[in-house]
Amino acid sequence: MASSRDVEEPTREYPEVDDQVATRPAPSVDDPAGQDPAPAGDRKPGLGGFARVVIFTGVVFALIVAMCLGLRAINVLPSFDNPFSDKTTDRSQPVLLQSMRDLSRYVAADGTFQVIVDLQENKENIPEFLVNKRTLFVGSGTVEEYVDFGTLTEGALKVNNADKSVQIELPAPQQGQAALDMERSYVVAEERGLLNRIGGAFSNDPNQQQRVYQLAQQRITEAARSSGLDQRARDNTEKMLTGLLASLGYTSVTVTFATP
Repeated sequence: MASSRDVEEPTREYPEVDDQVATRPAPSVDDPAGQDPAPAGDRKPGLGGFARVVIFTGVVFALIVAMCLGLRAINVLPSFDNPFSDKTTDRSQPVLLQSMRDLSRYVAADGTFQVIVDLQENKENIPEFLVNKRTLFVGSGTVEEYVDFGTLTEGALKVNNADKSVQIELPAPQQGQAALDMERSYVVAEERGLLNRIGGAFSNDPNQQQRVYQLAQQRITEAARSSGLDQRARDNTEKMLTGLLASLGYTSVTVTFATP
C-alpha cells in the first residue's frame, strides 16, 4: 500500500506542464498554424480606398494639364484670354466744336525744350514734415515761331515786271505759347507733409498739378525768346519766298521785316 507521501508527490513519468503553454489559445481557422498575431504597433499601415482615389485623381489631372500645355506650346490648342484681366471702359462724351478760324500764318521754325520744375509750397515757422507740398516735374514742350501773312498792309508787296524784281515787307515773326508734350512730361517725385497727407485723404487739390503744368509752360516760353528761334524764322521765311517767286520768273527778291 502506498504511503501518503507517495500519493501527493507528482509522478515522474510525465514532465510538468508550463502554465503559459496551458493557457495559450487553440489555433483558430484564420491562424491554422497557431502562430501569435503580430502586435498592433508592428503592423504596416496600408492606404485606404479613399486615399487611393485621391492620388489617382491627382495623377490624372496632372497628366491632363501637362498634355494641354504641351499642345498649347506647339500651337495645337487655341489661346485663352485671362478671365480676370484688366478692363478699360471709355465713357467719354463726343467732341464738341467750340470755334473755328482761318489762319494765314506761316510756321517758319519751332523748337523743343525741356525744363525741370521744382515747386514747393509750405508755411513759415511750421516744420516741413507737417505742412509741405513739393513736386518735382520734368516738362517737355514745343514752341512755334510764325509769320502772319494776314496782317500784310496794302503797300507791303512791290512788284517790278520790267526788271523782274519783288520787294516784300513782312510783319515781325511771332512766337506762340509752349505746348506741353504729355507723353514726354512726367512727375519725378512728390512730397507731402503729415497734415497734407491727412487732408488729402478727405479732399484732393486738382489745381496743384495744373499749377505745375502752367509753370513749366511759362518757363519754356520764356526760354524760347532767347533761343534764336526769331532769327531762324526770318531766314526760313526769306528762303521760302525767294524760292517761290523765283519759280514764277522773278530774279530779284527782297524780303524785309517790320520792327516788332
